[in-house]
Amino acid sequence: MMTQARTRLNRRAFLGSASLFGAGLATPALSQALDLGMETYEETAQTNMRRNISSFRALDWQPYFSNLTNGAILVDTVSRALHFWSEDRSVYRLYPTSVPVSEELTRRGRTEVIRKVEGPSWAPTPSMKQRNPEWPDYVPPGPDNPLGTHALYLSWQYYRIHGTHDTRKIGRKSSNGCIGLYNEHIQELFGMSKVGTQVLLI
Repeated sequence: MMTQARTRLNRRAFLGSASLFGAGLATPALSQALDLGMETYEETAQTNMRRNISSFRALDWQPYFSNLTNGAILVDTVSRALHFWSEDRSVYRLYPTSVPVSEELTRRGRTEVIRKVEGPSWAPTPSMKQRNPEWPDYVPPGPDNPLGTHALYLSWQYYRIHGTHDTRKIGRKSSNGCIGLYNEHIQELFGMSKVGTQVLLI
C-alpha cells in the first residue's frame, strides 16, 4: 500500500514538473527522468539506493582530518555518503548523497563551508548553460529549485552541499558537481555545521 502511494505521489510530482517543462521552466532533475522514462528512472534509483546503503559504514575522522575545529564533513564519492563530526566529538552523522554524474565534473580535495543559505535560489553555471541551453537562467527558492531547502556553499566556486526536492537523485550519479542530500538531512546538517566547517571530498 505504501509503495503504491509513493508511486502515485512520484507520478503526480513528475506530471506537475513535466507541465513546467512544457512551459520552458524545467529544472535539471527532470532531464534524466524524461530521458529514461519514469518507471525505469524509479527502478534504477531504488536499485542504486539499496546497493549504496549496503556499502555504508561508520568511519573515524582521524585518518582524514588532523583536528575537528569547526566540525568536519567527509564526502565519499565512491560509497555516495557524507560523514559529519562535530567539533566536540559528541555528534556523528552518516547520510546518503547524490554525486556528480562523471569524473570530469567531480572535484576532490579540501575545502570549507564559506556560506550557509536557507531557501537558496539557483542559476546554472556557464558550463551548465552551454551543455543545456534550454535550462532556465534563474530558479527562485521553492519546490522547483534544484538546491532544495538549504545549501552549504564551499570555497570552490559553484560547488555546494545542498538538498533536493527530487529524492530519486539520492544514491545516484546525478549532479553537475554538487553533493545532494535529502531535504531533511541537509536541514539537520545545516543546523550542525558552521561557516568554517572543514570539508574533504574523496
